[in-house]
Amino acid sequence: MFVKRLLLEHYRNYPHVEISTDRNVNIFVGPNAQGKTNLLESIYVLALTKSHRTHQEKELIQWQEDHARLFGEVERKYGMSTLELSISGKGKKAKVNGLEQKKLSQYVGALNVVMFAPEDLEIVKGSPGIRRRFLDMEIGQVYPSYLYDLTQYQKVLVQRNNLLKQSYPPSAANSSMLDVWNEQLAAFGVKIMKKRQSFIKKLQSWAEQIHQGITNGKEMLRVEYAPSFADGHFEDESVLLDRFMIKLSQIKEQEMRRGVSLIGPHRDDLLFCINDKDVQTYGSQGQQRTTALSLKLAEIELIREEVGEYPVLLLDDVLSELDEYRQTQLIQTFQKKVQTFITTTGLESVHLDQLDHAAVFHVSSGSVIDRS
Repeated sequence: MFVKRLLLEHYRNYPHVEISTDRNVNIFVGPNAQGKTNLLESIYVLALTKSHRTHQEKELIQWQEDHARLFGEVERKYGMSTLELSISGKGKKAKVNGLEQKKLSQYVGALNVVMFAPEDLEIVKGSPGIRRRFLDMEIGQVYPSYLYDLTQYQKVLVQRNNLLKQSYPPSAANSSMLDVWNEQLAAFGVKIMKKRQSFIKKLQSWAEQIHQGITNGKEMLRVEYAPSFADGHFEDESVLLDRFMIKLSQIKEQEMRRGVSLIGPHRDDLLFCINDKDVQTYGSQGQQRTTALSLKLAEIELIREEVGEYPVLLLDDVLSELDEYRQTQLIQTFQKKVQTFITTTGLESVHLDQLDHAAVFHVSSGSVIDRS
């Protein structure tokens, strides 16, 4: 898939910008704090309706404006389509080919993207919450039904936590109501866990192959699902549902005392091992960086496998972070098959000799000039 044209209105530091992006590789060059990352972020937001940088959507709207608008022309194997996302204090509206989508989950997936940024190292060495967000964003754009289940689970979780905060000492009424929330929490939770299990299994298969290639076969990467209960190798959905309900009954009093839900997908994690050693604890900086790179390259192949075409790749100031060998590996992976957007402070950090007909845009104070 290709983003052929991008238009932004009142987005971050861009009052209005329209650029043709129909090259296989598009490079945004300029000093720091000029808006290069904002351009990549806008493509990410256009695809997923959320930013990878902030949870505060008002930050996406230009200062002293009341809305932001993102518009893109996207070419996929079945033809051209237009995507439009409007963001305001009243929420978000998404359109595909001019038709407003009733739910954002119906819109997500019209454009698939993979973002690779320096902060992605936190997926490996950061908190479990970062890894859960990584899972949710990536699974959601391939399987829209996952977003629905996740939204419903989060709504139930909020209600259940509110009840738990009021449930000590426990009353018969609160205990009975908790049983109702337990059933809903487990029902949506199991669907999320099964989808995560399936996704991670496929991701592991690709990441293992890619990591072996990057390390010349010297290292074996293993990606494991670590749910808050069970061992990650659970059986069918009905069996898992029973185990979920039993576990909830076992910790009922503990949850009431603490006033919080102690198990479920909101406490899941991912584990990364190289040659059977935990990368987060024992891996070097280079191994952690290579693990993050392998994950992102695996995402590209997994999305291609699931949706039938490659996603758009967004590289935010990462080529300068990679040594020459890893940069070459990355360029060889996306060259000629994945449309790629790159930000950099200077072209000297990019091996232009390895790129065919790249478009170069100079970015300065919210303006974008095509210099290719």
